[in-house]
Amino acid sequence: MKIGILALQGAVREHRNLLRRLRVETVDVLNPDDLTGIDGLILPGGESTTVGKLLVRYNLLEPIAESGRRGLPIFGVCTGLILLSKHINNSEQHRLGLMDTWVVRNAFGRQPASFEADMVIPAIDSKPFHAVFIRAPYIEKVGDSVKILLTYQEKILFAEQGNILAAAFHPELTDDTRIHEYFLRKIRNSLS
Repeated sequence: MKIGILALQGAVREHRNLLRRLRVETVDVLNPDDLTGIDGLILPGGESTTVGKLLVRYNLLEPIAESGRRGLPIFGVCTGLILLSKHINNSEQHRLGLMDTWVVRNAFGRQPASFEADMVIPAIDSKPFHAVFIRAPYIEKVGDSVKILLTYQEKILFAEQGNILAAAFHPELTDDTRIHEYFLRKIRNSLS
């Protein structure tokens, strides 16, 4: 199995290191050719407006969107969640638009409002997951085909739709591999 990591900005190294701990081959995605031969793609955190512009500049926006429409499993973290959404409140920024969600950017406030919390995610495990939120978005509303995996204070923080998985928090900033393992199971299921 080979996982691509969008390497334009954000916690690329942290995702790479976590996947290597799980003995998964990774490739940095910097141009459309890097999408060839990957079994899944991670869109790491960063700044969504900037990453959207870089996706256009490096001719990656449409190739990634098309790969997602064809069924490539994609996991978006924070910025990735925003870019995957069809609807971004008060924004016309570039996006992949693969997930039937309405997203609020910087929903918990600016950098000083970042926080960490232990949260039980039933689809993952009954043991709490230590979630790290940095200028986090949240999903305000979902379409009928979106499965909600985690809410907090009535805000949707983790969801999936078919081959797409999106988290408002940063699992790569912990030593806990369960979220990435969940994504890898989605990939294995898509390959079988």
